[in-house]
Amino acid sequence: MCVTFPLDHIFPKSRGGLATLDNLAFACPWCNGFKRDAMSDWDGTSERRARLFHPRIDVWKDHFRWSRNRLRILGKTDIGRATVRRLKMNAREAQFVRSFLIAIRVHPADDPDW
Repeated sequence: MCVTFPLDHIFPKSRGGLATLDNLAFACPWCNGFKRDAMSDWDGTSERRARLFHPRIDVWKDHFRWSRNRLRILGKTDIGRATVRRLKMNAREAQFVRSFLIAIRVHPADDPDW
């Protein structure tokens, strides 16, 4: 099985984003497909729209945490929750991949820097 990670325009090209290094990031193909040209989504906790996580300016630990079983990503902030919602980060397929990563001991949550 081969998995590739497409380059995502953080600020979408369709909205004027440029193909420059500071606006490109490798993305999970699953998440990238759900992001499309979105820059924000609804956060049900704050009951407002929030911008999506920006990998160049945001710190993952500030906005997300792992569930106890490490299968789900939980949003800690409005940005985190909106991103989890928009990118469908906890879909069954994503959790299946994470269970495999746990089994082979390469899950990101095992890394103290995550």
